[in-house]
Amino acid sequence: MTKRKGYRDWRWLALWWHNFFLLWNTIDGQTRYSITEELKQGSVVGNLAKDLGLGLSEIFDRKLRVASEAGEQYFSVDAGKGELVVNDRLDREALCGQSASCVLPLQVVIEDPLQLFRVEVDIQDINDNAPKFPSNDISMEIAESTVVGVHFPLESAIDPDVGSNSRFCLCNDGREHFNFAKMSYGLQTL
Repeated sequence: MTKRKGYRDWRWLALWWHNFFLLWNTIDGQTRYSITEELKQGSVVGNLAKDLGLGLSEIFDRKLRVASEAGEQYFSVDAGKGELVVNDRLDREALCGQSASCVLPLQVVIEDPLQLFRVEVDIQDINDNAPKFPSNDISMEIAESTVVGVHFPLESAIDPDVGSNSRFCLCNDGREHFNFAKMSYGLQTL
């Protein structure tokens, strides 16, 4: 009975290694593209056929497909040119929020023989959002007798962009009685 169990274990181990090497040969390397958000529909991301080492005829003959791991089909392949193109406008803030990086993983599948390619599209932020205060007008009453140098804090503005695109500068309208304190978003009397 012990011999039989050992034989069965050996068969499972052989089957596991067979499947491992089969999948190892099926999944090829990774390709990465970088684009800015808000590109128009039909904008070219990159030449997928060239980057994967495929001829244009292989795209059609081997039924190349692109599947997004996010569920939405933001990209497709132009079979005539082999290019990965944008299907719909990409809003980085809607996709990734305030995350420092925004990468959309894709799976490229081709048949005969089956091959899987992992493609990543890095969505770069552009300065497409204006900073907003909780209210459009901020009104403050400051007494004439207020001493020079007094600080009056303002509510923080929110900018959905990230990195250097989320920085902004407050400027006064030419009156020399107040100065904006850059780091604390407040007014200071002069």
